[in-house]
Amino acid sequence: MPRSVPPPDWVIARRRATGDRIRAARKAAGFTQEEVALRIPMDRATYNRIEMGHAAPLLDSLILIANVIGVPLSELVE
Repeated sequence: MPRSVPPPDWVIARRRATGDRIRAARKAAGFTQEEVALRIPMDRATYNRIEMGHAAPLLDSLILIANVIGVPLSELVE
């Protein structure tokens, strides 16, 4: 089985910045990680990995997160 090539450092940095924006928007909306994860639905550990920048979320997941938190998708991925 071929090994995947890790993304370049600048991609990882952008992923972490996106996670930071998601976290800030979630907290501003007054939600816990568990509350957002339950509404998506997604397990909390996976959601946490997105906020930490350790996982590359699918576009559908980002759309759902933005909808639950109540912010435009563009605010999370600017």
